Amino acid sequence: MIIDYTLPSLLELAKNAVYKAGSTLIEKQKFARQVHHSQARDVKIKGDILSETIIVESLQLNSSFPILSEEAGIIGKIDREQYLWIVDPLDGSLNYSQGIPFCCISIGLWKANSPVLGVIYDFYRNELFSGIIGEGAWLNETSIKISETTKKKEAIICTGFPIKTDFSEKAITRFVNQIQAYKKVRLLGSAALSLAYVACGRVDAYIEENIMLWDVSAGCAIVKAAGGEVQIDYSNDLLAPVNTSAKSSTLL
Repeated sequence: MIIDYTLPSLLELAKNAVYKAGSTLIEKQKFARQVHHSQARDVKIKGDILSETIIVESLQLNSSFPILSEEAGIIGKIDREQYLWIVDPLDGSLNYSQGIPFCCISIGLWKANSPVLGVIYDFYRNELFSGIIGEGAWLNETSIKISETTKKKEAIICTGFPIKTDFSEKAITRFVNQIQAYKKVRLLGSAALSLAYVACGRVDAYIEENIMLWDVSAGCAIVKAAGGEVQIDYSNDLLAPVNTSAKSSTLL
């Protein structure tokens, strides 16, 4: 079997995977919302595993690339100079488990430590955000781009508190200092969805520390594809937390 590895075909592969997983998470909500594991601030539900199984099987059936996924970790042999799928099967698991409709499925494709393309599916709203760097970004089939806001005092920023957040007084003070220049702040409970909103101009910026790479991989690709600026501070350890920011390219 000859597999088409052009970027548009790989984008379609990722789209098909998130559509299938998303429809399952809608159809099997009663089962998928059950808690699979809970420790400290971290909650894993059966929906995380259910969605991941569907996505990984689809990606493996239609490509030979290794996969980094939130629940399974590293699947296959990784060569950082070659393609790597990065999957968050359910970003916003707690929201989903509580019936709060701010969650999504996220698949990014990276090569040489840089994002190439991304897909984020908000299955509750049937909104599919996608992008290929150098070619464009879309919400469903409509082209999207970052906002034209140029000043922080007029801008909306999305952020959050990942499970590894240090809630010490010093850390919270530093956090406040980072965001106080903005007009409004929003915490959606989903890093991927926050980045998708930057890409389509619903918000103007995103910043979050100690977030995992799978939370932001697809969103960073889509923001860049939509004309925005992205910064990711990460080490060679794919399982280590990263610091991420994204914004309109003109935001000062």
